[in-house]
Amino acid sequence: MRRSFWLLFLLVFAGCSEQQQQSGFAGLAGVAELESEVPFLQPGLGDRLSFPEDFGPHPQHRIEWWYLTANLETAGGDSLGLQWTQFRQAIKPRPVDAEPLPASEWPLEAAWMAHGAVSFKGRHYFAEKLARGDVGHAGAIAEPLTVWLDNWQLSDPSGDGPWQLRVSADSWSYDLFMSINRGPVAHGNQGFSTKSASGEGSMYFSLVDLQIEGTVTLGDETLDVSGQGWFDREWSSQFLKAGQQGWDWFALHLDSGDKLMAFQLREDGGAFRSGTWIPEKGEPVALTPDQLRMAPVSGQSGYPRQWQLEVAGYGVSLEVSAPVGDYRNTGLYPYWESPVTVSGSHSGVGYMELTGYGH
Repeated sequence: MRRSFWLLFLLVFAGCSEQQQQSGFAGLAGVAELESEVPFLQPGLGDRLSFPEDFGPHPQHRIEWWYLTANLETAGGDSLGLQWTQFRQAIKPRPVDAEPLPASEWPLEAAWMAHGAVSFKGRHYFAEKLARGDVGHAGAIAEPLTVWLDNWQLSDPSGDGPWQLRVSADSWSYDLFMSINRGPVAHGNQGFSTKSASGEGSMYFSLVDLQIEGTVTLGDETLDVSGQGWFDREWSSQFLKAGQQGWDWFALHLDSGDKLMAFQLREDGGAFRSGTWIPEKGEPVALTPDQLRMAPVSGQSGYPRQWQLEVAGYGVSLEVSAPVGDYRNTGLYPYWESPVTVSGSHSGVGYMELTGYGH
C-alpha cells in the first residue's frame, strides 16, 4: 500500500512533461483528478479572507502552501537567509467541515511536501520531505496553529503567540520563535490575487512583519540568530495556464519601513505582473500590472541573480541582487530561493524565488 502511494505521489508531484518539471509545484496543469461527488472549489472575485480559519487547511481546494522566508543576522553580524515551506496537493476534495476517513483505512485524499533551506556565507543547505495526509504523518489545523510533516513543525504553543518553527535535516537544523507585529495583508482584491489577464487566481495573504529569534545549527556550530521574516498563505484549485513558463517573486523589506511584494508569471510574448505596496503606515495598495516593471539585468544566463524592479507612482527604482552562490532547491522541482539585498531608490533586504529556468 505504501509503495502504491509513493508511485501516485510521484505522478502527482512530478507531472508528465518538461514544462511541468520546470514550472514547479504550481505547474501541474493536466493532472487528472479522481472521480468525486465533491467538486474542487476555485477562489474568485467576491471571496473573502477569514481569520483564524484561513491559517488552517482548505481541503476542498486543490493546492495550498504555508511559506516563511527570513532575513536574519548572527550574533557576530553575519547575514543568514532561511526558508520553510509546506505544500498540500489534494488528490480528492473534501468539504472543510467533513471528517477525514479513519487513518486505519489509509485514505489517500492529499499528498504533502515540505522544504527547508538555510543560506549562509555562500553555502545553501536544503532538505525536502514527502508524506501522505490523514494518517498522522502530515497535516495542518488553524487553531491553535499547527502545520507539520513528521518532525518538522510550525506551531503556536501557547495559542497566543509567539509561533515556533522547528526543522531538522541530516547536518543542519533551526529552532525559531516568531512574533507577529502586523496583522495579515490581503493581496489583490481583498485577498483574491489574479495570476493572468484572463482572471485565473488564488487567495493570498501575508504576514510581512515578523520579528524572529532563535538558533540555527550547521554541522557542529550553533548560531544565535535574529531578524525579520515574511510569511505567505496561498490556496487555489487552478495551476499555471497554458503558455505560462514560470514565475519570478520578490518579498522585500525596505529600510524606509515600507514593504513590497511583486511577482510576474512569464508567458509567451510577455509576462503578467502583480504586487502589493505596503507602506510603513497606512493601508496596503494593490498594484496593477502597468505599474510594475521587473526585468533581469542583461548578460546573465540560467537563474538571473540581479534584477531591476520599478513601481510607477511610488518613486521606487530598485536593483535586487542575490549573494554569490548557488541557491537552487534541488528537490522534485528544482527552483531558486535566495536572500537578496536591495539598492537604488531604497535600500533593504528580502527574498527572491525563480522558477522555470531549467535545472
